[in-house]
Amino acid sequence: MDKLVELYLENNMLSGTIPPCFGKMTSLRTLSLSSNRLSSVIPLSLWNLKDVLHINLSSNSLIGTLPFAFGNLKAVIDVDLSRNHLTGEIPTTIGGLENLQNLSLGYNSLQGSIPESFGGLISLEFLDLSNNNLSGVIPKSLEALSYLKYLNLSFNQLEGKIPTEGPFSNFSAKSFIMNHALCGLPRLQVPHCKTNTHPKSRITVVLAITLPLTLIVSVTLIIVMREYRKRKSVQLANNNNVDVSQRAIWRRISYQELVRATEGFSESNLLGRGGFGSVFRGKLLDGMEIAVKVFHMQMERALRSFDVECEVLSGIRHRNLIKIISSCTNEDLKALVLEYMPNGSLAKCLYSNEFFLDILQRLNILIDVALALEYLHFGYSIPIVHCDIKPSNVLLDQDMVGHLSDFGMAKLLGEEESMAQTQTLATVGYMAPEYGREGRVSRKGDVYSYGIMVMETFTKKKPTDEIFTEEMSLRHWVGDSFNRSIMEVVDNDLLRMEDAHFIVREQCVSSILSLAMDCTIDLPENRINIGNVVSRLIQIRATFLPGTRGRHVRMR
Repeated sequence: MDKLVELYLENNMLSGTIPPCFGKMTSLRTLSLSSNRLSSVIPLSLWNLKDVLHINLSSNSLIGTLPFAFGNLKAVIDVDLSRNHLTGEIPTTIGGLENLQNLSLGYNSLQGSIPESFGGLISLEFLDLSNNNLSGVIPKSLEALSYLKYLNLSFNQLEGKIPTEGPFSNFSAKSFIMNHALCGLPRLQVPHCKTNTHPKSRITVVLAITLPLTLIVSVTLIIVMREYRKRKSVQLANNNNVDVSQRAIWRRISYQELVRATEGFSESNLLGRGGFGSVFRGKLLDGMEIAVKVFHMQMERALRSFDVECEVLSGIRHRNLIKIISSCTNEDLKALVLEYMPNGSLAKCLYSNEFFLDILQRLNILIDVALALEYLHFGYSIPIVHCDIKPSNVLLDQDMVGHLSDFGMAKLLGEEESMAQTQTLATVGYMAPEYGREGRVSRKGDVYSYGIMVMETFTKKKPTDEIFTEEMSLRHWVGDSFNRSIMEVVDNDLLRMEDAHFIVREQCVSSILSLAMDCTIDLPENRINIGNVVSRLIQIRATFLPGTRGRHVRMR
């Protein structure tokens, strides 16, 4: 097939090797074999496709190293080799690909340093090298990449100072997390870079070491003694005092402080009610705004929910998960003190007449939630299944960053478990089929619920809307639109025929809804995992909405 221009075989169950004969398809411009079960090395002949523009081999089990012949792909625009088992060093020849706009090598086992030659990737807009074993410093040559909009170097072993010039002025701490030897500006949440000092004598060295250590030990002993005395006094306190959980606290808040902060849990501070309790807005004396989730003391399920949330939230930390500040309990109260989210929930913003979320904002929020789920499913020591993914459980901060909340139904899977049983039913309409029928919860169940939420986010139709019956569900409604026009199902406010960018935006929404369909396949083993969801959403954003990262909500 030497005249073939495009070949798409992604999202199948193809296994074995990539045929070397692909290298003879000289007319090929797009090759996509992603999300299969391919387990071979990448044939050397593939690097001879000098006119290929797009290569996507992500989410397979490919092995081997990247050859110097990588630099032969002079015309290539997009290369995605993420989520494989590639090893070895990144070849320096990649730096000669001046047309390359998107490069994703994340989630492999690549070693060595980031080549200085990357400074030659003058067209680069998207670079993901996360979750490898890369070491060394971040090359200053990357500061010359004026078009670079997205950078992810997280979860490596990089060291030294983070560059500050050029595109680095726009990157956040998220680009560099879990590289423990990096240093730089405070906003990047890394230590300040220390300058080398040369002690004048051995005495100076000894003093420089022993004096601070002595001071630290003394201060530590004082703090330990004070804490011991405080704990003893707490144990002797009367029932009006609150026993604050020690497992996840970074500050101690008394019951009286909560009463004062919420004006006696006043209705005027009520943010919302759920099946297990109510959430109130509060403001501490130091000005800090909080959300106080008060559980129904009379409901056994509510009390179990409180225990589950304490257990889960006390151990997890992620930018896109709601953060626990404190937990309080006495004979009359069980409450969680959480960070306050000023823009409310995704559900509120979708259905409010006061706000409007555009395509990019909705996509960014969905990426935030997918990243949170990826952490719960694969990034924590024990896999966690949320079990209740829906728009009302996605909260938005002042920058419209999404935070997954409400872990009252969450399940912790054991090391050998991929599935667990439960008698607790989640929200109707969002539950995966196997969850509703048999009470089976798994990571793939979360993916199903996430897919339904994606559909709701872009159609502005709840799965329980009156138009849906046993014969026509939200998923069937969206699926049928692919045979006609997605304009029939998309939120009317999102796409306008008269818009100059209508075609591009329609393709963007179509790609997102297609992903949602892959998330909601009936058989859980046929659904994609949340890692693949993250990759595809980021690629959709880079393809259809390049150079845009808008966050702020707009008033109608």
